[in-house]
Amino acid sequence: MSEVYVIGAGMTRFGPQPEAGVHDLAFDAAWAALEEAGVEPGKVDIAFAGHAYQGPCFGQKVLMRGGLTGMPILNVENACASGASAVLGIVQAIRSGAAEIGIAIGAEKLSTPAGGFLPTVADDLDSSMGRVMPAAFAMQARLHMDRYGTTREQMAMVAVKNRRNALRNPRCHMQKEVTIEEVLAAPMIADPLTRLSCCPVSDGAAALVIASARAARKYNPRPVRIAASVLVSGLRTPHGIVDDKSEMSIRASRKAYEAAGLGPDDVDVCEMHDPFTIAEIIHYEDLGFCAPGEGGRFVEDGRSAIGGAVAVSPSGGLLAKGHPLGATGVAQIAELYWQLRGVAGGYQVPGARVGLAHTVGGGVSQLESGACGVHILVA
Repeated sequence: MSEVYVIGAGMTRFGPQPEAGVHDLAFDAAWAALEEAGVEPGKVDIAFAGHAYQGPCFGQKVLMRGGLTGMPILNVENACASGASAVLGIVQAIRSGAAEIGIAIGAEKLSTPAGGFLPTVADDLDSSMGRVMPAAFAMQARLHMDRYGTTREQMAMVAVKNRRNALRNPRCHMQKEVTIEEVLAAPMIADPLTRLSCCPVSDGAAALVIASARAARKYNPRPVRIAASVLVSGLRTPHGIVDDKSEMSIRASRKAYEAAGLGPDDVDVCEMHDPFTIAEIIHYEDLGFCAPGEGGRFVEDGRSAIGGAVAVSPSGGLLAKGHPLGATGVAQIAELYWQLRGVAGGYQVPGARVGLAHTVGGGVSQLESGACGVHILVA
């Protein structure tokens, strides 16, 4: 297959932004990505826009503000994996020869005066009976604790690490360091997950300019190659999302490693789907960074910190940077792009050459989840 590269990235800050409309946020990110890439709007052949709740023809409404009209614009809804799905669409279009340059956009505006949990799906029996995401991940935590001895303190260490990383990233929603004791003492959301064990409700947008090898050489002397772009959907399961592992994450990561010709030991930096502290611990294991049951010790030993075996969520991750659903998958790859170019600033991972982005999205009765995207980037 032909090689595909990231040649530019743009991102807004994440967090409540009542003064900004979602189309404004998305356009700001898209325009920043085009400017960084040095690509004129008229050179873009195709666009994919990922979001979960922003209405029809979202991408068209965003891109027309910059005169990007007429080319194929596809809107993608895949819950939290919407942004990753948009990137996959651009990668496949370029690999097929249908496009030379594409732009992937991800955006979401979730903050509202009323607050509360995300909307449930009317025909989803589990959700209507209370299986909202905090409850599902709390059950995952209980299973992992019972089977492997994972502790509340180890889970709290994930929040501590990601909050510490977020202090160095000016785009992050949460800009205050926390201690293990503060995480454990925070108001309980779904036992054993406290409020500081959960990601905040955020607004934000991100965009990537992605190009063929020929176009990349023209615009960027240091492009970053997308070595693998994989998306899978969940398998039918009697317990839905609740398990002490993520089968779809295991399956997607194995496909990605095979496509890239790399393995878990080659990964220097990972932007991971960590909306709850237990998720990061489980996904260490799913992605092959450690054996099943060793995730708690992995964070406790500092192996997921910047300077550890693999720096996980150096941007602050979903837990601290925020999780505007459609933006997340695109934002993760933007962060890796900057990491692999060595321009991430205060949260730069020294010597990073290989990065992995991992996103899981969607709660569906009788499926583990809706979609899982894994992308591997190589400097």
